[in-house]
Amino acid sequence: MLITDILSRNARTYGSEVALIEREPAKNRRVEITWQEFDDQSNRIAQALIEKGIKKGDRVVQLMMNCIEWLPIYFGILRTGAMVVPLNFRFVAKTIKNCVQTSGAVVVIFGEEFIERMDSIVTDLQTEVGTYLFVGPEEKRPEYAESCLELMNRHPAENPQCEISILDEAALYFTSGTTGTPKATLLTHRNLEFACYAENRHHQQTHEDNFLCLPPLYHTGAKMHWFGNFIVGARAVIMKGIDPVWIMEAISEEKITVVWLLVPWALDILFAIENDDVVLQDYNLDQWRLMHIGAQPVPPSLIREWMKHFPKHQYDTNYGLTESSGPGCVHLGMENMHKVGAIGVPGFDWEIRIIGGDGSPVQRGEPGELAVKGPGVMKAYYGNPEATSEVLVDGWLLTGDIVRKDKDGFIWLVDRKKDVIITGGENIYPVEIEDFLQTHPAIQDVAVIGLHSLRLGEISAAIVQTKTGQELSKKAIDDFCEVLPRYKRPRKIIFGDVPRNPTGKIEKPKLREIYAGSSESFKI
Repeated sequence: MLITDILSRNARTYGSEVALIEREPAKNRRVEITWQEFDDQSNRIAQALIEKGIKKGDRVVQLMMNCIEWLPIYFGILRTGAMVVPLNFRFVAKTIKNCVQTSGAVVVIFGEEFIERMDSIVTDLQTEVGTYLFVGPEEKRPEYAESCLELMNRHPAENPQCEISILDEAALYFTSGTTGTPKATLLTHRNLEFACYAENRHHQQTHEDNFLCLPPLYHTGAKMHWFGNFIVGARAVIMKGIDPVWIMEAISEEKITVVWLLVPWALDILFAIENDDVVLQDYNLDQWRLMHIGAQPVPPSLIREWMKHFPKHQYDTNYGLTESSGPGCVHLGMENMHKVGAIGVPGFDWEIRIIGGDGSPVQRGEPGELAVKGPGVMKAYYGNPEATSEVLVDGWLLTGDIVRKDKDGFIWLVDRKKDVIITGGENIYPVEIEDFLQTHPAIQDVAVIGLHSLRLGEISAAIVQTKTGQELSKKAIDDFCEVLPRYKRPRKIIFGDVPRNPTGKIEKPKLREIYAGSSESFKI
């Protein structure tokens, strides 16, 4: 079933019930829409786009911060048979321009936060983009853009009934770019449908659940996790702004049952509890049943600490890629708390292989590259057959992640293939060192990268971000690391901030540019 048809079904079945709630605590603002209003708004934007000449196969860029309009616009684009192209809100103007040109988009829908960036590139895009739709107050609307809301209101809330097949191309998701230039991942309507079933199978959402959406909606992770609620007509809360107190207030007041967190946000909540900024007894949290994490390696120490404060919580780790339609090709499973630290087992309807450099399977327990196969595998990198052929082999998606399988069949993430540090012929997997250093009580965040060494090829360097008010010396970290094998101990300690992208992944290219690009070769 097309996800646009699932929306229609929800409107028929639960039309008067609340579908989406937007909370903006900084402005003490709360708005909501029903499933019928959600469906109507999607129909109106679809009708408006069709009037503008949008047809099946066209590309429409969506550049918006999280808001209650985001999902109706997304579904409206899909209803035309066009491909929706959600863009990262952190992209600079040059990257936005490149993404628009790569996708061949003819319409750009953007929010008020992007006016300055769009102003700087609109002339460069005049031969590609014919229509700009602005989502924001009329007094801020640029002259080159039309009001999206006004355009929608001029059209009927009638489904355009465009002919769309489950195998048709649906969306272009640009990768986060943590390993280089973003590539356009082409997903089909089948990919999106499958994400709904897989997510619901993993976390068993019912119509009574309520999902708190914190991550950016342009990313597959946030939306695909919400899909588990969406397929059963369960409500969701879209939060504008991330703060431990705001999160707890939303969970308490909206009776949230499911929360997907990134590691930094989970850590912030624990720090807030530790510092008495959040007093759990002040909130109604009994209905909160599931906390799950994805998008990055999860330190086991974090989950152990979490369960001290929330002993009744179900927990799951979710592993996925944009190229696998978001989360869930591997997941821990709510029943497997005894294996916290592993990324888990193959997700619903997924197969996995762990292979060596020659493509053959490795021995159990040995590290190798994770390959996955299932209905969520992308169709291609749009317009990039060379990059596609590098990662799609006989239906298998090569993830670029190094993993190992233990004796019980659980998969453990070792590191990104491109992040492996080779020092004196030994492979060092930064995630192992990062997980270890995260257990130090004075460390808030840490990233390990390789720096060039004349003698060893590379050495490992740890960028350490200490907790507020804590002091930590290089010697203290060196002493802490003495339990590690000598070759795994960081050769250089750097105190500084650890940058992460909106999905929580450490921005290692940025760190390499700062520390490796400007450093001299080490003689060790």
